[in-house]
Amino acid sequence: MDPVSNPYTPNAGARPDVLAGRDDQLSNFSVLLQRVARGRAARSMIVTGLRGVGKTVLLGQFRDRALEEGWSVLDHEVAKHDDAAFRHQFALKLRTALLDLAPRARWTKRFHKAAAALSSFTLTIDQAGQFQAGLNVDAIEGLADHGDLSMDLTDVFVSLGEAAHEKDRGVVILLDEVQFLSRSQLEAVILALHKTVQRNLPIVLVGAGLPQVPELAGDAKSYAERLFTFPGIGNLDAVDARRALQEPAQLEDADLTDDALDLAFEVTGGYPYFIQELGWAAWGAAESSPIRRSDVEDAVDHYLAKLDSSFFRVRLDRATDLQTAYLRAMAELGPEPQKAADVAAVLHRESTQLGPTRAELIDMGLLYTPSHGYAAFTVPHFDMFMRRALPELIIPEVRRRHGGHRATKRGDAPQ
Repeated sequence: MDPVSNPYTPNAGARPDVLAGRDDQLSNFSVLLQRVARGRAARSMIVTGLRGVGKTVLLGQFRDRALEEGWSVLDHEVAKHDDAAFRHQFALKLRTALLDLAPRARWTKRFHKAAAALSSFTLTIDQAGQFQAGLNVDAIEGLADHGDLSMDLTDVFVSLGEAAHEKDRGVVILLDEVQFLSRSQLEAVILALHKTVQRNLPIVLVGAGLPQVPELAGDAKSYAERLFTFPGIGNLDAVDARRALQEPAQLEDADLTDDALDLAFEVTGGYPYFIQELGWAAWGAAESSPIRRSDVEDAVDHYLAKLDSSFFRVRLDRATDLQTAYLRAMAELGPEPQKAADVAAVLHRESTQLGPTRAELIDMGLLYTPSHGYAAFTVPHFDMFMRRALPELIIPEVRRRHGGHRATKRGDAPQ
């Protein structure tokens, strides 16, 4: 069928024509905004889930809804940075929010205070030894100049919240990839938000991240569970998965047969990104509407090749040989969370020997720990990909003389 009319959107963070199965999260976000706007207490939220379940898409919907309600929106994707770089990048977004609340020509004392806090927050010394501040306002001694990230960010949040309150508006801070915040950065964000809640200021933080975020937040600050809700999103049930496939097609005056929808759900497992990818491929495979089961069957090879070459491969390419062997051993055991000892046994090792490798994979965002002693893939169907990419299990061979390792096929005798 006409590729120009293809209604599916297999792109990272792209909004689908039909957002199925996320009504609860959208409703909860609206309630959050309305309560805070009325000066009532409400917990901010961090949405968690595996890769490809639509967390970024949901943040985009939150952004649109907040803008419709007249909130200023700070939209930031977290990357791994030291605290200095974090200050710089986050301050640029906060500066935009401040200017959105009121143009510089209309700033009151509270706005000048917020600008001074931001300037102190990002204060640097250039090669000539002169101080530079991004907003060209005088710093206020004792405001966001403590040299402690948590204290400084708290001053910024409180000053920004006071400025927003003066304008009868609020600020929504949207943070994607929350798991990449360092412990000090996450602690600072939590502490700063907590202070705005205590002072009943109109600042809301909504994040998205991998399933380990609630644990990370709890480790950073014990009261995080009382400051946030952590709604988890995952694969769609059969009804919503059918909607996600059928309704976009119907917008283009096309349709899918029931058995085509059944097969598509079976192949994708109901994961939103996979649905978009298979829908795209099936549309291209079909000659006319309705899209039939045979069209979906013809599309599967293209669908898998596309996932393997992009969605999956970009993650595996970052792994070392030993990390790859660990992932392949987990895939050998299945898609469920696996005990560290069981994975080590597959590799003819003790779990203590592979502890650093496991920790590295968690830090890279390829694994997470759903419970103590267990690890699981952060990407759905990653076990099947590993089996396709590496049909034979890899047993790492330790080189005792020089250190390091090399990978061998299963059955080779390890040293």
